[in-house]
Amino acid sequence: MQQLLEKYLKGDKVIWTIIILLSLYSIVMAYSSSSNLAFRISGGNVAPYVIKHTSIIIIGIIMIIYLQFFPYKYFSRLSQIGIFVSIVLLFVTLLYGVSKGNASRWIMGFQPSDFAKLVLIIYVSRMLTNKKDEIKDFKKGLIPILWPVVLICGLILPADFSTSAMLFTVCFTMIFIGGAKIKHLGSIVGTAFLGFALLIIVNIAIPGFLPRVDTWEKRMMSFGSGEKQENYQAEMAKRAVANGFLFGKGPGKGHVKNDLYSAQSDFIYASSIEEFGSIIGGIGLVILYMILFFRAIRIMNKVESKFASFIVFGLSFMLIFQSFINMGVGVNLFPVTGQPLPLISMGGTSILFTCISLGIILNVSTTVYKDSENVKL
Repeated sequence: MQQLLEKYLKGDKVIWTIIILLSLYSIVMAYSSSSNLAFRISGGNVAPYVIKHTSIIIIGIIMIIYLQFFPYKYFSRLSQIGIFVSIVLLFVTLLYGVSKGNASRWIMGFQPSDFAKLVLIIYVSRMLTNKKDEIKDFKKGLIPILWPVVLICGLILPADFSTSAMLFTVCFTMIFIGGAKIKHLGSIVGTAFLGFALLIIVNIAIPGFLPRVDTWEKRMMSFGSGEKQENYQAEMAKRAVANGFLFGKGPGKGHVKNDLYSAQSDFIYASSIEEFGSIIGGIGLVILYMILFFRAIRIMNKVESKFASFIVFGLSFMLIFQSFINMGVGVNLFPVTGQPLPLISMGGTSILFTCISLGIILNVSTTVYKDSENVKL
């Protein structure tokens, strides 16, 4: 058994331990928190959802294992093709995607924004490596890195503001670490705020022209006002957290999940606290994600390849950022965003692309002590 584990579970063993713990915990939470979904769609039978979720987790872990043996230098070259594929997919999704709440996010059961997040971080890592000597030159160094960031985040924005803002923040942080000038970064932030303000103004001038802007505004206003009727889901989540207190009501014994429309996804952290308590279901998850991030930073600092360093930071930062947004929504610190909790929330493409990200991080961790600086990117 030990030889089998050593053969297939390569790289950082602490990260592997966290992946296994989160995966097992997610199956328990999928069984417990999907009751509302099951009653609404399949007469209360949760088995199909648990089986589907478990299957996706297993496929994801197989992908992680495979990616450990896939030379990470190829991700750099593949990102050149992937960046254009993601742009096309996002554009098609905007025009013909399946809508939910005025947002076109899916096409053929696939959410292209998950693919775009991964590809863009890899592409930015590639460009930061190739432009490291020109990064302080706005025209020669920064523009070639910025245009795909602006274009992809702009295509995601109409349907999913939180993902667009999160991805832009991650890429912006990577560019900052890459050595861009502060004044250039300041102008980027200023332009982004002006662009967002322009969208608000246009929607006010032409009501209904941008339906998603109405949704953002309503969520922000209802969150700020504290109106219970407008924040029904958030109020239920707060009740779940209060019910769980320190040690929880026990696995499967939570009640608020039956009134939470997205108990298995957006509010799974609240469900976790209600059943396992603030210590295990709350703080315990925070600690696991933080350990994952710090292990990734350790890999980033030890690996010799600049490309590998950037890619590990970008992917791990994206995962931890998304985790804290979901958890913040679960305890009513942030308005509802629709961000899943990595490896915990039920979902298809989100879990698979989270596993791909973790597989790439583990891939780099296996080469920490190897000289990869001379690899041509």
